[in-house]
Amino acid sequence: MKLFKARLIIILVSLFAQCLLVQTCNATGLERMKEYFQNIQTARADFHQVVTDKQGHKTQDVTGSMQLQKPNKFRWDYHKPFVQQIVGDGEKVWLYDPDLSQVTVRAFSKSISSTPAALLAGGKEMERLFVIKDVSRKGDLEWVSATPKASETGFERVLLGFKGDALMEMELHDSFGNRTAIEFMNTQRNPKISAEVFKFTPPPDADVLTQ
Repeated sequence: MKLFKARLIIILVSLFAQCLLVQTCNATGLERMKEYFQNIQTARADFHQVVTDKQGHKTQDVTGSMQLQKPNKFRWDYHKPFVQQIVGDGEKVWLYDPDLSQVTVRAFSKSISSTPAALLAGGKEMERLFVIKDVSRKGDLEWVSATPKASETGFERVLLGFKGDALMEMELHDSFGNRTAIEFMNTQRNPKISAEVFKFTPPPDADVLTQ
């Protein structure tokens, strides 16, 4: 189950990298996504993530922080109620679970193949792999949806909610009926981030599993 959740996290982190913030205040959600590729190189934010199952029962409620740097580098840190780290260094993705003293590592290409992370490529890749469109929902956010054209991704769609020039919320609906909702806070656009943030060395006492 933790590995499945980790895969969803990688998907969400990668999508977050596409859509954090943009410059045009009067643009549609789709235009904001496209402008991201020109305006964002690094980003940092806190998040609150809630997962509910098909029956609407809450199965996860966590907080943490994330950092990213284009292309393909990110760090996703859970702080409460448990500690967990996911680091993408551009070549590999590392998941570290201190409670289990376990590290899971996989090639970056395997982690993002045919997933929303392909949005990192932008432009033609975005249009080739996803159906992206503006959607109308209640509330004061402007929403855009990204639906994968491939059927084996494990999720049905991702929704991104913008307010002004910021991405405020994200939802992932998987093929099992689970809904992962993330609220972003204290977002910083193009901060200076040390290269060390995106490097990971497994602790000497941890079991390392390669996928």
